[in-house]
Amino acid sequence: MQTLKLTQIGNSVGVVLPREMLARMKLEKGQTVFVTETPDGYALTPYDPAIEKEVRMGIEFMREYRDTFHALAK
Repeated sequence: MQTLKLTQIGNSVGVVLPREMLARMKLEKGQTVFVTETPDGYALTPYDPAIEKEVRMGIEFMREYRDTFHALAK
């Protein structure tokens, strides 16, 4: 666990993420992060939750029609 302080950034308030955290999240200056509310608070992620949901749905679809995809691949 890491504690971060809120800081004044122009007319806004923000959090400065440590370099190590950015590296682990594979983020660079100018990239977008997504904040989602969870039962435990908020989660910060570089992945768009909407796309993640679509990918999960695609995987389920492919699993359901696995035999059909195998037949088409022949």
